[in-house]
Amino acid sequence: MGEENKIHPTAIIHPNARIGKNVEIGPYVIIDGDVEIGDGTKVLPHAVITGWTKIGKDCVIFPSASIGAEPQDLKFKGEKSYVVIGDRTKVREFATIHRACGAEEETRIGNDCLLMAYTHVAHNCVIGNNVVMANNASVAGHVIVEDRVVLGGFAGVHQFVKIGRNAMVGGFSKLVQDVVPYTIVDGRPANVCGLNSVGISRAGISLSSRRSIKQAYKILYRSGLKLAQAISVIEQEVDSCPEVEHFLRFLRDADRGICRESHESSN
Repeated sequence: MGEENKIHPTAIIHPNARIGKNVEIGPYVIIDGDVEIGDGTKVLPHAVITGWTKIGKDCVIFPSASIGAEPQDLKFKGEKSYVVIGDRTKVREFATIHRACGAEEETRIGNDCLLMAYTHVAHNCVIGNNVVMANNASVAGHVIVEDRVVLGGFAGVHQFVKIGRNAMVGGFSKLVQDVVPYTIVDGRPANVCGLNSVGISRAGISLSSRRSIKQAYKILYRSGLKLAQAISVIEQEVDSCPEVEHFLRFLRDADRGICRESHESSN
């Protein structure tokens, strides 16, 4: 541990822990021996980082967060598994991130994410980049959340569900099926309310691609076609672009089925 680091004398840090440069570690923090902390990261009071956990550069771990604890899964037998967190991610107060179930498996969170207070990321989840989880949002085991997704407060996501990129999930929603990219969903169980036009625009997606996404959305949700038929029509009628190709890939892999459109939607 370099001289540049600011480590409070009450922090308990295993001598085998790998601590980068310019790291700040606050009072009563606990860091176990198989943990790696990247340069410039701050770990604030009472946070606990355990297991085989790697945290990237310039992250902030807020008070009483718990990262790397054993998964809440009855199949877990003490095997070596991981948590990997990217750069510039913030984990707020009392958030919990559990390591994976299964030897050499991992729970992964990307770069530039914000996990607000009391959020929970369960075992074997994959959270993309620029994801925001509002207070008390929880994702069960093996959930995939793609880039630039926003999960509203108290949203609950069933195990193995996938949430497509640039999607937005309303607060208190219950997700038991996959959320198609670029959509807004809300409710218990969640229904599609329309396209996430603001999120798409903020992501810097071109106007022509936005038009193609809208066309694909209308074919999927307004044509009355079954999923396989809608995929075929989108392939034939919608101009190809990276966003539409991702839209199609997601639909082809939607093993749990997809959230359907609310009858009240007017978009």
